[in-house]
Amino acid sequence: MDQSITAVPSPSATSPAAAAVAASPELEQLLALACSGKMELGTLMDRTSGLQQAGQLEAAAQVYQQWIASTNSPLRHVACYNWGTLLGSMQRHQGAEQAYRLALSQSSGFTQARLNLGHQLEQMGRNDEALEEWRNVAQDGSLLNKGADSLELLLHALNNSARLLETLKRYAESQALMRRSLELKARQSSVVQHYVHIRQKQCDWPVYQTVGEVTQNQLLVGTSLLAMLSASDDPALQLMVAQRFVHEKVLDYKDQPLHELASARKPRSGRIKIGYLSGDLCMHAVGLMTAELFGLHDRERFEVHAFCWSRDDGTPLRARILQGVDHHVRLAGVDDLTAARVIAEAGIDILIDLQGLTNGARPNILAYRPAPIQVCWMGLPATSALPGVDWMIADRFVMPDEYLPYCTEQPIYLDHCYQISDRQREVGPEPTRAQYQLPEEAFVFCSFNNNHKFSEEMFNCWMRVLTQVPGSVLWLLADNEWAHANMLKVAASHGVAAERLIFAPRVAPPEYLARFVLADLVLDTFPYNAGTTVSDCLWMGTPMLTRSGRSYISRMAGSLLSNVGLPDLVTFSLAEYEQRAIQIGLNPARASSYKRYLREQGRQSKLFDIPGLVRDLESKLEPMALARRERERDAG
Repeated sequence: MDQSITAVPSPSATSPAAAAVAASPELEQLLALACSGKMELGTLMDRTSGLQQAGQLEAAAQVYQQWIASTNSPLRHVACYNWGTLLGSMQRHQGAEQAYRLALSQSSGFTQARLNLGHQLEQMGRNDEALEEWRNVAQDGSLLNKGADSLELLLHALNNSARLLETLKRYAESQALMRRSLELKARQSSVVQHYVHIRQKQCDWPVYQTVGEVTQNQLLVGTSLLAMLSASDDPALQLMVAQRFVHEKVLDYKDQPLHELASARKPRSGRIKIGYLSGDLCMHAVGLMTAELFGLHDRERFEVHAFCWSRDDGTPLRARILQGVDHHVRLAGVDDLTAARVIAEAGIDILIDLQGLTNGARPNILAYRPAPIQVCWMGLPATSALPGVDWMIADRFVMPDEYLPYCTEQPIYLDHCYQISDRQREVGPEPTRAQYQLPEEAFVFCSFNNNHKFSEEMFNCWMRVLTQVPGSVLWLLADNEWAHANMLKVAASHGVAAERLIFAPRVAPPEYLARFVLADLVLDTFPYNAGTTVSDCLWMGTPMLTRSGRSYISRMAGSLLSNVGLPDLVTFSLAEYEQRAIQIGLNPARASSYKRYLREQGRQSKLFDIPGLVRDLESKLEPMALARRERERDAG
């Protein structure tokens, strides 16, 4: 939500008089003046501002330090505060902490310094101390009576506390602070966004619960794209929130595309260069899905580049990903424009973004258009509305004609399923039901999706299924204690005993895969279908029942099931889904037949023909790249 507060501006005009002091003798004179005790605060701020504008941050910090040590001024706390903001911008967090504490020692009611002290403590991993500083501000009732500026300081404390608590998975505390913030000021779209999503994470239904003067419309419009994918199957709403994000957060780049500048200097030739752009090429769902992809490209025709800011997690998975590409370029710590220039200078023909607008995305790289053909795939199964992305890899099931008006991207239709996967995924030893407290003879329904994908409508449906299938159980993940409690609360309202909901812990991928064999039928979520989870359970020979709707994301599982050869497990309404689940639950032999089919034929199906999918992808991309090169030659 909010970030740290900037330095107090100089009281005098910023002009050429605040020019940078670059020469060493001039700096020495400035330091001497700062040590004299006779420099006015306004002069100090003007001169240090000039140094900062010239990039001489260390010099500016020295001047502040000398002035503070040598000057007895009633405004000394202001200089300490600005010194702290400067040190913080230089990533010298311990020094910044000391500067803010010095400011507070001279002016204990200096709220801005206390807020920024909290940020420095957070940067150093001292989260409880940061929260305590912000709590001191939030409990200062006098801020409510001092005007709009003071209210903003109070909101800053509340919102940053809520943000950090959410990161620490202390959801109930976080939500309580969001509610208080929204009661004080309704028009805070960032807080609304987090408020809606934190309720989803906790299965705190209904998700759209008004607070203070926040209206239902504000809740809907303020919903993030990720949250909207779980909240609504309406593709128009998904497009709306994507466009809002782009309008608020993404660069509106109007100059000549970087790929044109690069190709003018060095026309594209030779093998077609495919670049993959992602921050998730590591132990992450995207990394797990794409691990086999990169090495399967035809190296006689294609050269594969990975441009990523993924964490170096040291896993065999990441090593395998990097071994599969021809060139790996680290973009961590590189600004977006420089990153885009690197991609453009590499002469990339086709840039495939594996991130979309998901956590950690860097859409501004795409905004500069470093490649002539820019495509989204896998990371965001919905329109991103990004002006730098023209194409989306899909199949005709996930992206039917009636969905196209709600996408800013054009489809690249694969003949295979849209989803890539990995045939070399590591599987742990086969477990027993007793290991997971599952009844040996019960029919086990299962859903291992993240809890934020659970909707009130679908969870109520699952409870009705349990009541109609005697003795059955539902095996779930519980991401947090509040989701656990809320699910049990809804179960009790349906007369479903708590012991019929069995919660599984999160485990490493090999064990996670192995335990799918213990379930009889996986129940998909809606409108946010399972993605990687569908591939995982089908690979392990366990059937999944899905409900397909109007949006790409609500049709993912339907595509996989159709390609694996089980289209009768695809339903198109809540009533049909519920009826099918009950039918299968009352007839375990039917579930066993699905398992037998998947065990005998599933891995040989079109769904898991990964080399075929890569050839299919290449056959669609190659003509596009060659046609683009031809146009560039004609234009040149």
